[in-house]
Amino acid sequence: MSPEQKALALGITFPKKDKGYLNLCVRSGNQLLTSGHVSDMKGKLGANLTTEQGYQAAKECAIKILQSVHETHGTLDGLRVVRLLGCVNSTGDFIEQHLVINGASDLMVEVFGERGRHARSAVGMGSLPRGIPVEIEIVVEVNAAPARASRAAAVRKSAAKAERPSPKQKSAKAKRR
Repeated sequence: MSPEQKALALGITFPKKDKGYLNLCVRSGNQLLTSGHVSDMKGKLGANLTTEQGYQAAKECAIKILQSVHETHGTLDGLRVVRLLGCVNSTGDFIEQHLVINGASDLMVEVFGERGRHARSAVGMGSLPRGIPVEIEIVVEVNAAPARASRAAAVRKSAAKAERPSPKQKSAKAKRR
């Protein structure tokens, strides 16, 4: 199942969005870079929100990111998630920022498979705009190279093809007989 099909199967929709003041996603070369996306939830981890609620907020951010990427690129197919930055509005003694941001990372892997595995930072913040608990941004590679297994298969196929005699070599061999 392709990433786009997987997202649709998970119930993720891709509604058209009105252009805002800032771009939610831009293309630069072969990369898509997103602005920070936030959840609709309000609160602070370690004060009035649990880690599980933060996880759900991070997942909501990731869904919004996928929608913005789709709006910019037209599909989720042929992409690889390179990097994810997650900012968590948390108290000074809250130490589970990484578990909160797993809500976004887990969704990326669920949608993109191996191409959803990414480098990541999960950091705690004293506050975030409008009292939101989580803000996330990602970097995505467009038309990512095939997975290693596919690349290895292509190399084997190329090597096997190189070992086969060309029509010209076959003709020369036939003349020698």
